[in-house]
Amino acid sequence: FPEMLSNPKLVLVQGALNVVTKQNVTLSCISESGSPPVRYTLFRHNQQVSALNRSDLTPALFTLTISSASDVGEYKCKAEYNISSGGKYSNSLNFTLIEPISKPVLSSPTSQAKKGQNVTLSCLSENGSLPITYLFFKGTQSISPQKTMQKREAAVIFLFIDSLSDFGTYKCKANNSFPNNTKYSNGFNFTLAEERSHSQPLIISLGLILLLLIIGFALAIPFFIIPLYKASE
Repeated sequence: FPEMLSNPKLVLVQGALNVVTKQNVTLSCISESGSPPVRYTLFRHNQQVSALNRSDLTPALFTLTISSASDVGEYKCKAEYNISSGGKYSNSLNFTLIEPISKPVLSSPTSQAKKGQNVTLSCLSENGSLPITYLFFKGTQSISPQKTMQKREAAVIFLFIDSLSDFGTYKCKANNSFPNNTKYSNGFNFTLAEERSHSQPLIISLGLILLLLIIGFALAIPFFIIPLYKASE
């Protein structure tokens, strides 16, 4: 009688668990105890992908091409004797498809600012595998630590406009685990908001007072000045 099979071990021998489309990966499945021949079957989400027979104690090697999101997920393998109705299952390996990020968009609730004002900048890539790491720049100088976002939400920084030099061009960059996929945003510039002169309200007030005096004088002529003039004749 054949020796009882042990639970097989499923190991990744080529590639990575984080994969890109059209990437090849190779899985090895073997039971360390058992008597050949052994049939090894690879499953993805409990659906058979491939099967190999081994007449010796060498592992079954399964080479896969990740073509789309339907090719990722949980993989397991099963070892069994051809004459057996049972079988033993391996550990599982989970593949995750990583996608390139889209060009991030840099924005702010306000495009105008003045000295002494607090402003915010937001950077967001609408597409791409999470997590996504963002970094903000003014010119070529980074102005914040890296911000890694685990959810599809914008990275936000707060700035204090202290001088005219703070009105330069701002940008942000984004990247994820997809290889060679760093993307830079559009440039964003704050414009200097026009500050109203402190003397302007005073001038307007004085003008209104003067206008009221002229109107009041004009209204007083028929009632006071003309009778006084006639009385003196």
